[in-house]
Amino acid sequence: MEFAGIRLKNSLFVAPMAGVTDRPFRQLCKKMGAGLAVSEMVTSNAQLYGSTKTQRRANHAGEVDPISVQIAGADPLMMAAAARFNVERGAQIIDINMGCPAKKVCNVAAGSALLRDEALVARILCAVVAAIPDVPVTLKFRTGWDRNTRNASRIAHIAEESGIRLIAIHGRTRCDQYMGEAEYDTIADVKSRVGIPVIANGDIDSPQKARAVLRYTGADGVMIGRAAQGRPWIFREIEHFLQTGKELPPPEVGEIHRVCREHLADLYDFYGEASGVGVARKHIAWYTKGLVGSAVFRSNMYLLPSVSAQCDAVDQFFDELAARGNRLQYQMLDRMSDQPEALAA
Repeated sequence: MEFAGIRLKNSLFVAPMAGVTDRPFRQLCKKMGAGLAVSEMVTSNAQLYGSTKTQRRANHAGEVDPISVQIAGADPLMMAAAARFNVERGAQIIDINMGCPAKKVCNVAAGSALLRDEALVARILCAVVAAIPDVPVTLKFRTGWDRNTRNASRIAHIAEESGIRLIAIHGRTRCDQYMGEAEYDTIADVKSRVGIPVIANGDIDSPQKARAVLRYTGADGVMIGRAAQGRPWIFREIEHFLQTGKELPPPEVGEIHRVCREHLADLYDFYGEASGVGVARKHIAWYTKGLVGSAVFRSNMYLLPSVSAQCDAVDQFFDELAARGNRLQYQMLDRMSDQPEALAA
């Protein structure tokens, strides 16, 4: 896939998720087949640029191109400054967040709350595009504020007119949060009305679902969020299925163990041991969810205080699984019905 002069190896995107799509996770998903991984959102508040969280989110050292950074805010001038700030620090694509439904974001009229003010949407988009004329700007948003005010087609038209080069649409309204099922009629309607690439997002959790959504909407690509948590190989599975029509076999126990341990090592290195142990817990839980004995393992793992203890526990868990057989039918125990442990923007 190619847009705005940037060539991607495929049309599979990693959704920006607060607390999840840090540099280690983005790198892993790219390694596993994703064409583009968008960072967790970075604030447009310049007073927070020096904070540890913002500095870490703006850290792209060694990251595989292209580097896409999502910014969030409600003030056009601040958003323009945030775009320049992140481009100066290595961003090759700036993504604008108008999809996050979190109260702490919407309460300050940012994220999906912006969908209620189309004039402000236009001012923000024009300001950011003008601030970084040589860098493509993309936009992620929802179908509307609620089901009675779905205005995605108007937002998409504003985006195209403002110079946005690609849009990603989550098939829910802000008021839907992550409840119910995503709908794709709105995405199909948007795709029929604009000339820029459209990426479909929401409840895409298998190769078959990815193909069905692409066919139904006519979208140019798909964006995967929660389904990639603990299952980053979903990108190679989807890519293979779209290319061949055949399913890849599920990963072997040994590979899941190796991928998990390498991911943990990157997390410990990125966050340091004290913070890394806490961040690692949710990823370990995702990697093991649905596997035999995982419920007891997770309840014990949450109590482990150190890197060495976590790693020893992970090794023991997967060694015991491997003793039952190398090939593992990875069980998806209704992952998508759970309350999300991270906020997909």
